[in-house]
Amino acid sequence: MNLPFLLRALLKFPKQRAQQDSQEAMPDLVTEYRLDGLPLDDIARYRAAFGFAQGHVPVTWWYLLAQRAHLATMLEPRFPFKIVGVVHMDNALSEHGRAEPGQAIIVKTVLRLLPPSSSGALRCTLETTGSAGGAPVFNCTSTYLIRRGARSGAKPAHDAAASSGEIVAQWTLDAAAGRRYARLSGDWNPIHLTGWSARLMGMRTPIIHGMHTLAASCAALEQHSGRHATSISCRFRAPIALGSSVSLRAQMEAGAFVVEAGGQPAVTGNCALA
Repeated sequence: MNLPFLLRALLKFPKQRAQQDSQEAMPDLVTEYRLDGLPLDDIARYRAAFGFAQGHVPVTWWYLLAQRAHLATMLEPRFPFKIVGVVHMDNALSEHGRAEPGQAIIVKTVLRLLPPSSSGALRCTLETTGSAGGAPVFNCTSTYLIRRGARSGAKPAHDAAASSGEIVAQWTLDAAAGRRYARLSGDWNPIHLTGWSARLMGMRTPIIHGMHTLAASCAALEQHSGRHATSISCRFRAPIALGSSVSLRAQMEAGAFVVEAGGQPAVTGNCALA
């Protein structure tokens, strides 16, 4: 989250609620924003940082627009939860068309509160669509964990086939990786920046942004295949600490991939290539 959003998020506390049922029956929240044109210099820096080829907007870059809409929507007075501590669980991005330089983009977000899970966990989805000249450009659907449920001890299943795929790329996250991505994305969440700022937020060690991992994976899959990704989806399964060595495995024919850190799956997903 950028600095103005972060300050607002830190100052926002949950509203008093008379009944638990009322918060779980919260109506959908809809927000709409206008971007006067694509920030071409920002997109160029993003491409260079991850190694995307020239000539197209990386599908993962659209999340940077969606993220701002997500934060603005969750900071609406009608959203009754504190957003500091909200956990990004999964994400799906698709491109549908092009926006010409200087063409305005309308970004619309719908936030829906999901029914509590069997463990009592509470989640919400935010679906963001971008359109230019009345035609769709991108879609982003994200799920966030608002309230943790009772621990069951069961681990979520993951795609074993992707874990047996070929190693497509490997990289090591240095101590400044989170700060570099924050400058690209505007997401200055303290848990990603330094050891002391992460500890201030209750984390033992700083972790890399999940969408940094997804962008690095998307760029590596594009480089390996020579094609650009038109859609990508993932589940964030475990945090990746700064300083970790990371491996990306993929079953290219099936489009499945898994990011491993410390020998364990941290991100699993699917990618469609043009």
